[in-house]
Amino acid sequence: MRAIRQYEFGPAETLRHEEVPAPEPGAGQVRVAVSAAGVHLLDTTIRAGVGGGPFPLPALPMTPGREVAGVVTALGEGVEGRWLGARVVAHLGRASGGYAEAAVVDASSLHALPGHVSEEHAVAMIGTGRTAVGVLRVAEPTADDVVLVTSAAGGLGALFVQAAKAVGAKVVGAASTAKLDLVERVGADVAVDYTRPGWAEGVGEVTLVLDGVGGEQGRAALELLGVGGRIVLFGWSAGAPTRLDTGDLYRLGITAAVAVGPRMTRGTSLRGLEEQSLAALAEGRLTPMTTVFPLRDAARAHAALEGRATTGKVVLRP
Repeated sequence: MRAIRQYEFGPAETLRHEEVPAPEPGAGQVRVAVSAAGVHLLDTTIRAGVGGGPFPLPALPMTPGREVAGVVTALGEGVEGRWLGARVVAHLGRASGGYAEAAVVDASSLHALPGHVSEEHAVAMIGTGRTAVGVLRVAEPTADDVVLVTSAAGGLGALFVQAAKAVGAKVVGAASTAKLDLVERVGADVAVDYTRPGWAEGVGEVTLVLDGVGGEQGRAALELLGVGGRIVLFGWSAGAPTRLDTGDLYRLGITAAVAVGPRMTRGTSLRGLEEQSLAALAEGRLTPMTTVFPLRDAARAHAALEGRATTGKVVLRP
């Protein structure tokens, strides 16, 4: 089978498309013929050899990727026969091996897919979707909110726009110039170019900021909050977290919360978030946007993601 292999940490070009033996499932595992593999921004930092975050740097050589969808083709010892031939999606957790034509998955991680749900959409929702559900549990947007979503054309941002509109909120989606049409298509009432100097001046007051960008854009978004407003933080794709301190909370009369980490699973579990995310997909309440690359072009997918040249969730197709 073909898979992406990495032998050293470094730029996207370190990812190689090679022939490797198909993996064999062990006890409690299955082998999945992969139809879609998710690419996460965290994959790019691990590939580059940057430590920190929820996942330690792996031993090399390795095959990246922790989100897969496809068909179960082999069962390990102790796995129920009903899984053979099933269409499934799974998050591999701390494991890797998703950027391949086949991957080994713990049977306990599997979710069966309804016939009308595509593998491409499912693999977007098993990781990015579960994060979106977790962030929304903290943010709790309502019909009274004016919600500003940074990176509204990204995998998370597009889901936040849909969810906020579904509860009746007014939504301002911030993105780069080339992505503004997409932001409007996913439902934003207003789309603003946050790469333009002074972009925040014409936005007006907002009540809720969902910020995964950080840096200058995150700070500008925070300053738009009115008294009693709230900012929910879940990352910093710009390279640095949004700068704020207790003085900002007192001066602006706002609240700030970090949605990722321990708070995300309070009162639930990662699997519970996955189930909620996949249910929202199956019921048509959330539909992920995707950018698809062939598996052999994983290096190009990484470079595009790092260069913010993609929209929605990045997916590899073997």
